[in-house]
Amino acid sequence: MKTEAKIPIKALISVGLLLIPAILIFIFSFFSLQVEAYYSNSWYPAIGNTLRMVTRTLPFSVGDILYIIVGFSWFIGLIKWISIGFRNGFGQQYWGAGLLTLVRKLLWLYIIFKLIWGLNYNRMGIAYQLNLDTEPYQKEAVVQLTKDLMDSLNACRRQIKDTIIPEQDFAQINREAYRTYQQQSMECHFLNYRNRSVKKSLYSPIGDFMGFTGYFNPFSGEAQVRSDIPRIMVPFITCHEMAHQMGYASESEANFVGYLTAANSKDVYFRYSVYLELFSYAQGAEILLYGKEKDFPAFEQMIKYNKTYLDSLVRKDRKEIRQFFQKRKNNISPAFNSMYDQYLKLNKQAAGIDSYDDVIAWLIAYKKKIGKI
Repeated sequence: MKTEAKIPIKALISVGLLLIPAILIFIFSFFSLQVEAYYSNSWYPAIGNTLRMVTRTLPFSVGDILYIIVGFSWFIGLIKWISIGFRNGFGQQYWGAGLLTLVRKLLWLYIIFKLIWGLNYNRMGIAYQLNLDTEPYQKEAVVQLTKDLMDSLNACRRQIKDTIIPEQDFAQINREAYRTYQQQSMECHFLNYRNRSVKKSLYSPIGDFMGFTGYFNPFSGEAQVRSDIPRIMVPFITCHEMAHQMGYASESEANFVGYLTAANSKDVYFRYSVYLELFSYAQGAEILLYGKEKDFPAFEQMIKYNKTYLDSLVRKDRKEIRQFFQKRKNNISPAFNSMYDQYLKLNKQAAGIDSYDDVIAWLIAYKKKIGKI
């Protein structure tokens, strides 16, 4: 009995010791200026570069394998815990010890996650670095932005002579994405990306069920991109995930940094990729704003205008992308999206998964500053 009594006490002490750094990290996260200066521009770059330097040499995704190993070990631990309950009874001590073990693991996860990347959610970010004024935007600004993006889309598509867009291979896309970051860092020194580590996701076959096209693994420093999606989407997704690797945790910021790099690429394939993505966000914002006004004739006129204004080949490309995802619709993906939505909200992105669309605010502010998109 004495041995049994000591176990919860040891567990309580270990949890208490972990709570101290967890609370300190939590308090530090409220000081965005200090996070920007001492973490995002000092501590994190050293960690991120080191992780990418290690994983870039391996041809497979270390992070994807790590998720499998950790998930399997947690599952085995759960089975063992349940079997102990059946052998010794599901008493108070059993549930207490199990709860303490879970809390201890979650505290470790929180501390590691925040230290190696997660504090970037609390930084000042790209608006601070570029001195952008992101005021709430009006419908007129969104309408003009959408037209500007359509102009860019049409211009890029006319430079791609083939009716069917030629597919670049992943290695070529990764190299060009790296070059675009190096090029953009001449103007924005804080975008100096080093140690490229972008991999094809091992989970591509289940991407439709999990609802992702790319993701960043903070524990390995790698960026992962789906290998089965329409290839024209990959350049922007790659630049977006590289932005996460650079410490831009917010989805809207990663979208904006992806735009800053891809839109300034010398490769028209990259520019077309980013404008395809951003046009979808801009038109979505237009639809929302017109819908709120409940002016249905104006709404229909806007849709008709956009459809007519877009080059016929742009409409064809967009239709093929829509058809790709429509064929793969399922009932599981919304559940994963809901989980990710809650994750984003827990990390200071109040709009949740809709924060991807917040890039519109960044684009409008940037256009005001430099006079173009």
